[in-house]
Amino acid sequence: MSGPVTAARRGVLTSRAAMASVSVALLLLSFKGYAAWATGSVAMLGSLADTGLDFVASLVALFGVRFAAMPADRLHRFGHGKAEALVAMFQVVLIIFSAFGIAWRAIDRIGSAQTTGNAEYGIGVSLIAITATFALLAYQRHVIRQTQSLAIGTDHLHYKSDLMLNLSVIVALVLDQYLGFAGADALFGIAIALWLGWGALRASSNAVDQLMDKEWPLERRQRFIEVAGHHPLVAGIHDLRTRTSGMHDFAQFHIWVSPQMSIQEAHRVMDEIEARLHPEFPGVEILIHPDPEGHVDGEGDPLLAKDAAVLVEQERTT
Repeated sequence: MSGPVTAARRGVLTSRAAMASVSVALLLLSFKGYAAWATGSVAMLGSLADTGLDFVASLVALFGVRFAAMPADRLHRFGHGKAEALVAMFQVVLIIFSAFGIAWRAIDRIGSAQTTGNAEYGIGVSLIAITATFALLAYQRHVIRQTQSLAIGTDHLHYKSDLMLNLSVIVALVLDQYLGFAGADALFGIAIALWLGWGALRASSNAVDQLMDKEWPLERRQRFIEVAGHHPLVAGIHDLRTRTSGMHDFAQFHIWVSPQMSIQEAHRVMDEIEARLHPEFPGVEILIHPDPEGHVDGEGDPLLAKDAAVLVEQERTT
């Protein structure tokens, strides 16, 4: 198994994935534009609008991942990783606007006598879109596995919903034109809008978590405490704080050591704790603060390794 990718390699991979998204969206935009005009289908119009937003969102994602890959500087000492979360939130807003527009057009179609036509154009373009989207999703999964990119992950989620959207267009056109089910196109347009809205809500969760500096998952924090707490000269751990920003993870905590320990000895202990943590938590930026044993900064009792399971259960129930 290969180790974690470097920041430079991550920037290359995410940029390529964003460029692939832009290229696919631009290709499908031209095909779907013609198909929407030829068929007059609300479902196809919704698919066209979604692809147009895909194109804009992918362009923003391309900028975002390149900005997030920039190294830390004097004004951004924690790096630029949160640019990915901002891009993800922008994508969510676009998806929501798209869903509202499609729903409005579909509801308007229900009360009109307008019908669709030339179903073969819409079906053919939708099949092309499905094929291109499958290829893009496979490449995005490859990049996400290596980089854990939030921006590419949100883009991936949106393109996964596109598969369902394109299948819905095919079904709607077949029902409306070949099976005589009047109103199928409008109903599928509403269903597509609801699907997009639900996808936007799901996609916003991880972005909000990063912007709000949400703690790591409880199980990961538990393991972190277990590894950090198994040092013979550490009496306890308290005030553990964790967060994620783009590809960067941060963890800081206090340790209790003997009041008679010298600064040099305490520094050696902290180096040894970091050496224990890095194999299981590679790339995590760790900040350790030593406290004399018995001193508490208002965070309560120290967290011994054996108490980690208790901590997890307490947080799970609050």
